[in-house]
Amino acid sequence: MFEARLNMSNLRARRAWAVLRAYPELTKIRLASLVVATTAVGFVMAGATHTHLALLVPTLLGTTLAAAGAMALNQFLEAARDARMRRTMHRPVPSGVITPRHALVFGLVVVGAGLGVLAAFANVLTAALGLTVVLVYTLVYTPLKPRSPLCTLAGAVCGAIPPMMGWTATGADLGFGAWLLAGALFLWQIPHFLALAWLYRDDYARGGFRMLPVVDASGRATGRMAVLYSLALLPVGILAALGGITGWRFAAAALALGCGLVALSSLLAMRRTEAVARTLFYATLAYLPLLLATMVADRLAPHAGLGVAPTATLAVALLAPGR
Repeated sequence: MFEARLNMSNLRARRAWAVLRAYPELTKIRLASLVVATTAVGFVMAGATHTHLALLVPTLLGTTLAAAGAMALNQFLEAARDARMRRTMHRPVPSGVITPRHALVFGLVVVGAGLGVLAAFANVLTAALGLTVVLVYTLVYTPLKPRSPLCTLAGAVCGAIPPMMGWTATGADLGFGAWLLAGALFLWQIPHFLALAWLYRDDYARGGFRMLPVVDASGRATGRMAVLYSLALLPVGILAALGGITGWRFAAAALALGCGLVALSSLLAMRRTEAVARTLFYATLAYLPLLLATMVADRLAPHAGLGVAPTATLAVALLAPGR
């Protein structure tokens, strides 16, 4: 009897440990960290000073919780399709480590906590933007994935809003700089995701997802879209300089980075091989932290010594490649 109880206790302990280990995957912690990083950039670019630093931690905490909860809800909704895909079949819900009900309740509670933190410590506008991300991600992007390649655009909207949240958390209005940041994030996500989807197009097809590379067998439309959105990124630096958000050093750096992205996207349009798609995917991973870290550095350069350096350091650290 004692041995049976001991075995049962060990089984429960192993089960609890497996669930705890599954949370980073359930919340897609690496993707959530990108959301937090871009929120921090928006906070800095809004002109945050030492008087705003007390708002930074609750803003990032609330954003982290809202993003993590949204990821869990996404996995609850997509569990059956994830089970068909080799890339996702071992996620916590389809593998049975976490039950669908657990993922649903966890997601709702964590989203609610995150939005509550944003409303209480930042402001209602920032919380409303966070709620918009959650709703678009779960009620538009997720159900659209098995229906239309336009899901990628809906997903890009979700990724574009977090820097606006960082911007408004400082008390600043949604001005030109906030929209420029959102636009840059929106545009960047298209070549980034198209390259990834081209690599996993067979797996997405198994899951029943209608990503552009799945319905575009030749890859011509995929390549053209990657080039088009990469080209649209070229004016970002110039617009930032003209709008007084940054100086011309950032404009030059952004143009150079953009030209590299256009070149690789053009190569994908011409060759459409997995090797080229993988190169473009990694290039997009390098492009974003370089672009945003350069933007932050240029923004803060004229204001050295005003107490904003700690915020800049945090933002650049969060954007380090490989997070």
